Order: sequence, then C-alpha cells, then structure tokens
Amino acid sequence: MQQIYPDLDQLILDMSDGDNAFQAELTIAIYKGLIELKEKYAEGVLNKDDIIIQQIRHKLKPTLYMFDLSHIIEELNIGKEIIENHGFDGMDFTTHYQNLIEKLNAAIIRVFELIK
Repeated sequence: MQQIYPDLDQLILDMSDGDNAFQAELTIAIYKGLIELKEKYAEGVLNKDDIIIQQIRHKLKPTLYMFDLSHIIEELNIGKEIIENHGFDGMDFTTHYQNLIEKLNAAIIRVFELIK
C-alpha cells in the first residue's frame, strides 16, 4: 500500500530546521488544524452555512499548501465550486463531502503517526 503524503515528514523537518521542539509543535499544529477543518466543515454542512466552510478553508489553505496536502486542497476546491453552483443538496455535494472526509481522515492519521 502506498503511503499517503510520503514527503510530509521531510517537509516538517525542513521547516523546523533541525529544532526538535519546533518540529513537534509544528506537527501538532498541523494535526489540530486538520481536526479543526474536519469539525468546522461538518458544522457548515450540518447548518448549510457556506460562510463557516469558507472561513475554515481560508484559514487552513496556507498550511495545506505549505505542506503539500494537495488531495485535500483539490477536494476543497471541488466543494467550493459545487456549493457556489448547486448548494448543499444533491449527490454531487454528498459525494464531495464523503471524499473530503476520507482524505482528511487519511491525512489526520498520517500526521498523527509523525507526532513524537
């Protein structure tokens, strides 16, 4: 089985520049950010509130780009387009949301493996 985000540990290491304490803090911050994204997105879906989703997407987009979490970025962009064009109802959104949760869960597990 192919490891998801195989370069993530190296990206964190490069960003922390050999500082183990900062590396640990950074890894935990990424983990917490992914958890927050999952929770806030779920809240936005539950309330059919695109503002909540937009705010968390904008908050975490720099982190997602910085650590090359491209699968999540792509899925967020798909969701943005679906919400703007069709709203929260329909199979397109349901499929998107399921895909996003799968990708977030995989990333959360991957980052959790890196917490020391």
